[in-house]
Amino acid sequence: MPERAQVTSLEALEAFRAKLILYRSKARSALDETTDLVTRTRLWLETDRPTYWQNHIRRLERELERARQELLSAQLSGLRDASLHQQMAVKKLRQTIATAEEKRRAVAQWQRQYDTRVETPARQVEKLRHFLDHDLDKALAFLNEALRHLAAYAELAPPTPRTTAPGEPAAPPPRPPESPHP
Repeated sequence: MPERAQVTSLEALEAFRAKLILYRSKARSALDETTDLVTRTRLWLETDRPTYWQNHIRRLERELERARQELLSAQLSGLRDASLHQQMAVKKLRQTIATAEEKRRAVAQWQRQYDTRVETPARQVEKLRHFLDHDLDKALAFLNEALRHLAAYAELAPPTPRTTAPGEPAAPPPRPPESPHP
């Protein structure tokens, strides 16, 4: 049995350490992107979308009023084809307004549910960030220290077997213990 450990591959530990550092970097970047996306989505829901749908519905309602006026004019003029065309335009605008109203309600619902549906799971991201910033840093520090100790150990000269001087008798081999039974 050898008296020394056989340290043969510090390069494997160093490669693992390098990949761990790369993983930490990429994971931090992905977490930053995720956090930014959650924040941008909240702002989009709270500021952009309500204003957009409100303005869009107002514009559609003005178009609907104009289409109703055109329908009334077509009916008063007695033009049957024009009246039919205007009726279809009014009906289509009413459907478009109904769809826009549904979307405005959906945005309001998402605003109310955002904390439970998005923010709560997003807190899990913060747990992962803590792992990356604290636990993984400790692991890397441990690997650095282990590499340093192993490198120092590998550089030690192996112990040489003790030899006797030319005139000295060699030590006798150890005797086995005597058995208590004759």
